[in-house]
Order: sequence, then structure tokens, then C-alpha cells
Amino acid sequence: MGENNIEIIHKTSIGGQALIEGIMMRGPNEVAIAVRKPNKEIELKVNELNTLGMRYKVFRLPFLRGMISLVESLSIGVKALMYSAEFFEDEEDTEEVKATLTQKIFKDKAEDVEIFLTLLTAIVLSIGIFMILPNFITSLIKGNITNSIVLNLIEGAIRILVFLLYVVWVSKVDDVRRVFEYHGAEHKTIHCYEHGDDLIVDNVKKYSILHPRCGTSFLFMVMIVSILVLSFFGWPNPVLRVLIRILMFPVIAGISYEINRLIGKSDSKFAYYLSYPGLMIQKHATVKEPDDEQIEVAIESLIAVIPKNREADKW
Repeated sequence: MGENNIEIIHKTSIGGQALIEGIMMRGPNEVAIAVRKPNKEIELKVNELNTLGMRYKVFRLPFLRGMISLVESLSIGVKALMYSAEFFEDEEDTEEVKATLTQKIFKDKAEDVEIFLTLLTAIVLSIGIFMILPNFITSLIKGNITNSIVLNLIEGAIRILVFLLYVVWVSKVDDVRRVFEYHGAEHKTIHCYEHGDDLIVDNVKKYSILHPRCGTSFLFMVMIVSILVLSFFGWPNPVLRVLIRILMFPVIAGISYEINRLIGKSDSKFAYYLSYPGLMIQKHATVKEPDDEQIEVAIESLIAVIPKNREADKW
């Protein structure tokens, strides 16, 4: 008993994203996309990473790296999602996509423009739904409350409620549920790798679908940090409140990123309590149990990005 029985877990920085019938894994040097095609074969695509942080040291500085990582992760994720969707478009759909106005105007740059527009739309919708809408609702129900801290707490509570309602709602959609099953396969496979087990289906199946370093936990942390950060700006007029929330969004993301990094490195009870709400959101909404075929896709994707030097992907 004692120290000889303490299991040493290799906490990896490798992370993934569930796609349409597939999984994207991002390692320290590559991004791998594995998709289960309609004919049941697995298509694997591996690309070298060339992030701003890899090119310039300044973008690896604390807080700044979180802001940059968020944008780059969104870009990589959108590209991977678009790639996985291509396998499930019929010929008419494919021709229609190729004939879009964006394709006609921008030609060779069309894909980059479409990704930019998709990212811009996602960011605008996220800010609108999770930042501006809660603020608007708070303004409607605040009554005689004038204390800016209380008002920001109410807004934060509404923001969390909107987020929870949203993730529970989308988890009920059949196609999204299928994606969330791949999300579970991603988590199980990473757990298996971190525990040093061979990456085979039977080994992967025994691990949890929940993971403390999941993007869901990061999003919940953003909600909490936003309450604290925005409280410093009081409760000015509506236009200024909206402007502050838009301008502070990158700062909030950067702080949340650093907190998540600290939580991910720690095995303390405090870190567990901080990660617990995110784990519960995963359990009840964003992560589902996968089948064997989904696990096979996750394994293939993960193996493709594991570096030769085990220390290279350390969290």
C-alpha cells in the first residue's frame, strides 16, 4: 500500500472535437481528422499545425495565448466540421455548394472567406445570445435595484441559465446527440491514453465519458469569469454596457483559459470543485456514451497526433 499504488497519469494537452460522424484531434504538432464514411470506412486526414504561438513567442504569453487560442481553435474546428460534412452531401448538394456566390466572387479564396464568415457569425451569435440577451433581460426585471454588483450577479445567473437551457435543448436533437456520442468517444480515448493503456476498443470502453479539460468546462468558466470581470464596470447606459461586454470578451476568454490550465494541472479538491459544474453539464447534456465504431474513429484520430516525445504533449 502507499506510494507504490499511486497511479501516475500523463495529463495530455491533446484535445479534440466531435464532428459529423468523426473526430478531430489536435496534438502539439498536427491536427488529425478521422471520419466514418457512409461505406463504413474510416477516412483519416492529418495536417501540420502552424499556429501564431508556434511562430511567435509573444503569442505564448499568459492571457494573450488564451485569446489567440480561442480564435484559432474556432477556425480549426470550423474547417474540420466543414470537411466532415462533405462526406455526407449528395451530388446535388455538392454542386449547389460549389455554385455559391462566395465561390463565384472569391474563387481560390472562397473557402477562407466562408470560414471567416462562419466564425464571424458564430461569434456574433454567441455574444448576442450569451452576453447581450442576459443583459437586456436583467434591465427589464431589475426593478428598483441600483447596486451594480447585484445587477451583474443577476445578469450572470441569467447568462448561466440561458447557457444551460441551450445545451440541454441541443442535446435533444437526434443529429446533435450523435455528435455528442463522438464527443464521449473522444474523452474515453484521451483518458485511456493518459492512463497508459493500449489504445484498443476494449480498453477505451472502461473509461469515463467525462473529462475535466473539456471545452464545455471552459465555456462554463467563461460564464463565471464574466460575472467577476464585468462587475468592475458598474452598470452604465445600455449602449456602453453592450460595448463593454463586446470589448471584454477576449479578456474574459484569456482569463478563463489560464484558470482552466491551472485546474487541469491540479489534483486538489479545490480544482475538482471548480471543474465539477462543467463535468455535470457534460454528464447531462454535451457528452453521451459512444458505440465501438465511434471509439475506433477516436482511436485512429488520436494515434495520428501522439508525438514521439511523450513530454511534448504534457499539459
